[in-house]
Amino acid sequence: MPPPNPVPVFRARALSRRYGRGDAEVRALDAIDLDVAAGEVVFVAGPSGSGKSTLLHLLGTLDRADSGTVEVEGRDIAALGERERALLRRERLGFVFQDFHLVPVLSALENVEYPLWIAGVGRRERRERAGALLAAVGLERRADHRPRELSGGERQRVAVARALVHRPAAILADEPTGNLDSATGRAVLAQLLALHREHGAALVVATHDAELLADAPRRVTLRDGRIAADERVGAPA
Repeated sequence: MPPPNPVPVFRARALSRRYGRGDAEVRALDAIDLDVAAGEVVFVAGPSGSGKSTLLHLLGTLDRADSGTVEVEGRDIAALGERERALLRRERLGFVFQDFHLVPVLSALENVEYPLWIAGVGRRERRERAGALLAAVGLERRADHRPRELSGGERQRVAVARALVHRPAAILADEPTGNLDSATGRAVLAQLLALHREHGAALVVATHDAELLADAPRRVTLRDGRIAADERVGAPA
């Protein structure tokens, strides 16, 4: 039986981020408090400029807050050096971006393998794990194709497989369907949710797509850098 109060994967307290100075200053986030439990699915909603991407970047240690704290599995990231932060990202977090961020000179299989290669995992294990995830997203027959030879939906499915290959504690997906048509976007999200259930990683998805938000198990709505609502609105994912 799990402990009654397990440590959240993410815990943010009074989290703030500003850009610019003086009259040009923009408060991208303003004193955000947020917990994300292990294995939980959270959709972050809000219009463009509401702070969704900034929140994911701070949770994922891709940016530093001006004030407040972020803990990842109980570790205060402000106390970590750059090398420790990079190691935390590499080992415990997976990322899916709107623009895919695949390496253009690598094949689909090599792109999925890439986090394991950086971590020093042996070639045979890399190939087995990457191949299994490509099969899970329906791309085993496209393993040797480079990104330019793949459709947008296929590229995003490669990115989803890559995000999971190192078995992270959490996946941060920033507008993962933003460059896809509606049907392809829903298919990619369905695969992401299915893989989340299989692997047990927490999943935080930033999106302004109302269709995707309709069945979100938990929806956190941002407005002007603040949490306007935190609702459990659907069945558990």
